[in-house]
Amino acid sequence: MSTLPAEALAAGAVRTAPAGAGERTAAPLAPRARLLPALAAVYRAQLSRARVARIPLLFVATFQSIGIMVLMRGVVDGGAEARAVVAGSSVLVVAFVALNLLAQYFGQLRASGGLDHYATLPVPPAAVVLGAAGAYASFTLPGTVVTAVTGSLLFQLPLTHLWIVAAVVPLSGAALAGVGAALGLLAPRQELATLLGQLGMSAALLLGVLPADRLPGPVGWARDLLPSTYGVEALARTFDASPNWAAVALDLSVCAAVGVASLAAATWAYRRAAVR
Repeated sequence: MSTLPAEALAAGAVRTAPAGAGERTAAPLAPRARLLPALAAVYRAQLSRARVARIPLLFVATFQSIGIMVLMRGVVDGGAEARAVVAGSSVLVVAFVALNLLAQYFGQLRASGGLDHYATLPVPPAAVVLGAAGAYASFTLPGTVVTAVTGSLLFQLPLTHLWIVAAVVPLSGAALAGVGAALGLLAPRQELATLLGQLGMSAALLLGVLPADRLPGPVGWARDLLPSTYGVEALARTFDASPNWAAVALDLSVCAAVGVASLAAATWAYRRAAVR
């Protein structure tokens, strides 16, 4: 047996003795998958898995948000408070999936040893996190649209600018999905991951649906720290007759920046959990 130098192994291709001496040439190691192809593969795989629970997922998330708006209709007449209720209830559909279900999924994946499977694949950690988050968030767009339209009709708000939902859902979903994935990956036990996900969704419910001017000072500060707040604010502004598009763009930019930071934190949490 001959010993191979470390430099030759690191180069990815090792040449041994000539073929006439009875030795064979060692095959080079497979290159690591690039981010975008790996992301697409993980996304398709996760999408096919989550498709089984699509109808119950959409029903529960949408029915919950519409029920909240019906309850709030008795105490909110209109104006800025109605806009806040409809926007917060619409983004709550995203929070239900991104915070609650994604935290449960990654908590279960860690507890069952599923992370070991991904760790053996030549797939970047960011592709695993982004692929799973994107697959789960893909199911929230129809429910968010149904909730926003129903709330607009219920509170007699204009439907003209509801196309902004196409920007609010992915940006809010990215920000919340990163938080949900990090909670599931960092929780020491699966039950704790489920609890943290439900607490996060409850925070999105209380701080997102209730009008900001009804909240006490310290609670209002906590609302500013919630990633979904800026998606709620952007959607609520578009219910005005003449929306302040500069303010809408600023809210969406903050939401995008928070999404990048939270997904980076989730990727770090994945690396940390995968090596343990």
